[in-house]
Amino acid sequence: MSIDGAVSELREVIRSEIDFGGAITDEELLRKTEEAVLNWCGQNPLPAAEKVNLVRRIYHSFRGLDVLQPLMDDPSVTEIMINSHEDIFVERNGEMERHSVRFESRERLEDLIQHVVAEVNRVVNMSSPIVDARLRDGSRIHVVLPPIALKGPCLTIRKFSDQPITLERLVQLGALSQEAADFLRVLVEAKYNIFISGGTGTGKTTFLGALSRYIPADERVVTIEDSAELQIRTVPNLVSLETRNANTEGKGKIGIDDLIRASLRMRPNRIIIGEVRGAEAFDLLQALNTGHDGSISTGHANSAKDMMLRLESMVMGGAELPLPVIRAQIASALDIVVHLSRFRDKTRKVAEICEVCGVQEGEIRLKRLYHFEEEGERNGKVIGGLKATGETLSNTDKLLLAGKGQYVKG
Repeated sequence: MSIDGAVSELREVIRSEIDFGGAITDEELLRKTEEAVLNWCGQNPLPAAEKVNLVRRIYHSFRGLDVLQPLMDDPSVTEIMINSHEDIFVERNGEMERHSVRFESRERLEDLIQHVVAEVNRVVNMSSPIVDARLRDGSRIHVVLPPIALKGPCLTIRKFSDQPITLERLVQLGALSQEAADFLRVLVEAKYNIFISGGTGTGKTTFLGALSRYIPADERVVTIEDSAELQIRTVPNLVSLETRNANTEGKGKIGIDDLIRASLRMRPNRIIIGEVRGAEAFDLLQALNTGHDGSISTGHANSAKDMMLRLESMVMGGAELPLPVIRAQIASALDIVVHLSRFRDKTRKVAEICEVCGVQEGEIRLKRLYHFEEEGERNGKVIGGLKATGETLSNTDKLLLAGKGQYVKG
């Protein structure tokens, strides 16, 4: 009998012996699993290591994420991509690879998806086949079911570390220079509005979390996200808000734009928005232009300049305003744009840091303060670093108001 068949058979044996309507401890479930495996191995001898793996797999099918649990426990795995029950890929240390383990059946994968989604009070079915949610450990999940997903149920899990990454750690990893990290720290403390741009998987949320560590502890902060991922532990006065999808009747949806408007009545010093994707960009600009300095947000774009163009498009989707007015609003609301890129060696780095310098000749002007200079390649790794361009910060008013005049150059 195959291992998949053994897992299915033994799970049914254990299920028949346990009253799941009552409370069963993890220890009791593990003991019963071990007993069932040992009894089965009396007729089906297995090496000791395979016995241990069989016990773990069956136990995880009850208490964890089945065959995915070892991947969830592996700190080197950052993303798990299930294209179908027998087609699993993982991203490990920045490299994508096919995983050898598979689910025993499509039905088992469907059961796991329904279990995970139900635990976070979400619903996914044929009439509503797409859902975003997060696990209790903060990992983000995205589900797409047939008939939308042609190969079978599709599940993507983006994992997050228990320990939030810091700017110091990013400097050690070569994502930015110490000089640039110190510069950004001062800007956060002085309440500059910062927008982080980048492509998918470039680490925008991670970078936002690293910057948020420098928000003074005596301020009140409201975070707004589609799926709560931010781990801000240095601000005691913190309110975390999360969007809600519509129910099966198409009612009850609460979007980022609703939460931004609600947050303005919570007396926040700063508003942190996980990601801006659409018409809510207009509400973000309104918030930043009405006294909520020091706010931070992120968005998808290929460069800092492209991010400005995308913001223009998003705002136009939320308000019927002339383009010159929209550009003036963006230039007034934002102070700094940090753009992240994923390089060909799979590393994630800060590609440029720009200052938003108002509108000139009808266009939003960006002054590049830092940019990544590539110096070559060695053993498949991109060599280079984030270097200052020689340009200095034009808007120094917030530095002076924050008592940080010593950082004003020129």
